[in-house]
Amino acid sequence: MTTPTTDRVRRPATRSAQLPGAWRLGLHQGVLELRQFFRRRDQVVFTFAFPVVFLFLFASIFSNDVEGAGITASQLYVAAMIAAGVMSTSFQSLGISIAIERDEKVLRRLRGTPMPPAAYFLGKIWLVLVTGLLETALLLLVGVGFFDVELPTRAGDWLTFGWIFVLGLTGCALLGIAISSVPKSGRSASSVVILPFLVLQFISGVYIAIDTIPDWMLNIGALFPLKWMCQGFRGVFLPESASVLEQAGSWEYGRIALVLGAWCVGGLVLCMLTFEWKNRRDG
Repeated sequence: MTTPTTDRVRRPATRSAQLPGAWRLGLHQGVLELRQFFRRRDQVVFTFAFPVVFLFLFASIFSNDVEGAGITASQLYVAAMIAAGVMSTSFQSLGISIAIERDEKVLRRLRGTPMPPAAYFLGKIWLVLVTGLLETALLLLVGVGFFDVELPTRAGDWLTFGWIFVLGLTGCALLGIAISSVPKSGRSASSVVILPFLVLQFISGVYIAIDTIPDWMLNIGALFPLKWMCQGFRGVFLPESASVLEQAGSWEYGRIALVLGAWCVGGLVLCMLTFEWKNRRDG
């Protein structure tokens, strides 16, 4: 027979034995991921400098006025490189890093701990969210300071930027998690992930003006998030007159939301069907 005093002693012990929830563990995992990322100085420099250097190169070489659009080619590159930066810090970063962690059996060891699998992925999302925001802020700073990009003054434009950023980042992150299962080893991860990303940048209006890309290439690029992020960010940071350069002659925000939202749902399903905690050769 237990006494009230015994119950009072047992209850706190039971509560203290409970593991933290997935959200709390995910936050701690995100802090750990960020610490590890910023400790690798060469990775930090490459991640943030790569799109900035390419922006300077292309925006400086192609700096002429765009006829009938009321903008310069440099301003087009700023908006497009922001989208490429978002995909770089999500799709490319996760696709390579998770493949390497799987190859080094880090994922296998994590799977054997009491930590919920969701906490691991939440940690990765925190990583890409913070690095994506920093990358975007850096590119906007360069665009405003060197290429006459004007920041929006209306709250509605920033709201549009917000949902494009969140949907695009989420869709690209899920696609990165899914493609991490394709490389057979960590050594081949860079080649497997970077090649499709590089091709998408050329057919989605990052390096080449959208009005000079053949329609059949644009139609292929339209199947993926990058083209729609580029278009959405152009709509936010460029004047309305620049919409004549788009394939449809408008910003198509409704279609942007539809495609990016579909990639969020489809990417999640793809991750659930393909993600593995260990390499196939490990059995």
